[in-house]
Amino acid sequence: MDAQKPAEVSKAVAKPWFRSGTLWILVALVLGVALGGSFPQDSSPGAYEFFRFLSRAFIALIKGLIVPLLVSTLVVGIAQTGDLKAVGRMGGKALLYFEVVTTLALALGLAVANWLRPGDGLPIDLGVVSSGVAQVKPATGWEIALHLFPSNLAKHWVDGDLLPIVVFAVMFGVSLTRIGPQGKTILDALEATAQTMFKYTDMVMRLTPIGVFGAMAYNVSHMAAGHEVGGVVVRGWPAVAYLVGRYAKLVGSLYLALFLLFLLVFVPVMRIVRVSPFAFLRKIREPALTAFTTASSEAALPQLLEKVVEFGVPRRVASFVIPAGYSFNLDGSTLYLVLASVSIAQAAHIELRLSQQIIMVVAFMLTSKGVAGVPRATLVIIAGTCASFGLPGEAGVAMLLAVDEVMDMARTTINVIGNGLASVVVARWEGVFVDKDALSVTESPKP
Repeated sequence: MDAQKPAEVSKAVAKPWFRSGTLWILVALVLGVALGGSFPQDSSPGAYEFFRFLSRAFIALIKGLIVPLLVSTLVVGIAQTGDLKAVGRMGGKALLYFEVVTTLALALGLAVANWLRPGDGLPIDLGVVSSGVAQVKPATGWEIALHLFPSNLAKHWVDGDLLPIVVFAVMFGVSLTRIGPQGKTILDALEATAQTMFKYTDMVMRLTPIGVFGAMAYNVSHMAAGHEVGGVVVRGWPAVAYLVGRYAKLVGSLYLALFLLFLLVFVPVMRIVRVSPFAFLRKIREPALTAFTTASSEAALPQLLEKVVEFGVPRRVASFVIPAGYSFNLDGSTLYLVLASVSIAQAAHIELRLSQQIIMVVAFMLTSKGVAGVPRATLVIIAGTCASFGLPGEAGVAMLLAVDEVMDMARTTINVIGNGLASVVVARWEGVFVDKDALSVTESPKP
């Protein structure tokens, strides 16, 4: 069902260089940096608002198509499969993989934080009372479990809350198979909806360079606004350079840790499932670039779904695993949680014992689930968890805010890459991964 014919594959490859989406995204990125730095927020509010409009408008279009695309493709995929055991088996394998990789990401973040000590010397104001981040209590284990059950589809849709929507779509697809021929009309309608959403998604994705330009220019324009340094207001490019330079060790530590996560965890996983890292990265480079420039996993979701399907993941697997991963498999964000928290302790001259750090990792393993829809969710979790360990969470979050956007871009990119890889792993594990080089479905024994 998901395999492409050889003629379709060769047709997809024949594409002029000037029509490459990656090329125009890179051009938009460079222009965004150049114009954003040239029009700082404080002196050019009109330009800043225009940049923000382009970014917000693109992300709004993305958010509008995610739910109908997911529901239609997931219901059709499950209804056509008609195998309840296969759905349950796929979910169990996905959750097992998510937990293993998330644990490795947390351990790697802890190791880098203790090795490089990025918090030493960072300015932290221990008198800070409020950082401006919404005070949301991290969810308990029972609350996370309860969150799986869809209660109000309209509210879940508005909030961009994907996990209960996925659960609903799975149950609806299974129910559709159980009513037999009576469900054919609904199935045909949903299949037509899915095909329409593919075309709609393609139209929106053509606007990606504009959205990338707006997001990059908006962020750089904000960084270029006036900042007080030693009693002197610095603005423009010197302000950008100052902010990056002041926090260079922290930002560099995160980027290094994320690179090591890719090199030491993602690449071996690709080798285990017999996938070329270069081929995989080449295929998902556009959603990865979108994630980096917009710092939004949602903005990259439709593109990511399409690219992993082109890579060989059946649509029913991709539509199930990737949205679930957006709640349970945020590898970049979970790594950042522990690295940032240990950095806060170092900046406040609080030495955490190894046992305390391990307990903190376990806490993050639980509290990082199910809060992806909260704005600045990682900062909310950091503030709450740090307070539990006697660390200055509010002051620490205020310290991190200066470069949170720069760090968010990298961790969001790793989140997107990690979820794309998860869909490949589950598809290979299920024995349904389509090898596009051999143009055949690789079979593997099912447990």
